[in-house]
Amino acid sequence: MPPHLTSMLPAFLSYFGAAIALLAVFLLVYVNVTPYQEFALIRAGNTAAAVTLSGALLGFAMPVANVIAHSDTLADLLAWGAIAGIVQILTYLVARFSLPHMNEDIPAGKLAPAVFLAALSLAVGFINAACMAY
Repeated sequence: MPPHLTSMLPAFLSYFGAAIALLAVFLLVYVNVTPYQEFALIRAGNTAAAVTLSGALLGFAMPVANVIAHSDTLADLLAWGAIAGIVQILTYLVARFSLPHMNEDIPAGKLAPAVFLAALSLAVGFINAACMAY
């Protein structure tokens, strides 16, 4: 392995590890905010639950990836990652109040509200990532 790559490996591992930890914490918080059990629904073949959770994860990962690409410290990554998570949770809450039956529709497997929530999560994630540019 070239010396430059060897010297950068600790930074890669620390940023990657921090990003995976942020993703895990976000996932834990998100599935506890929603009133339905995403993992159980996904295991049962519920596409609507898979679509909404995938959209939320991608909407969260985009700003985190942008911060990794542009930040200088792990503290920046952790702070902006927390903000990205809060923004995604707020996005879910806005969708929940905009579509009052969404909490019944997702467990029932209805795709229309799931696609809307996933698209909203991705759109907000793109905007959030752009706002976190240095």
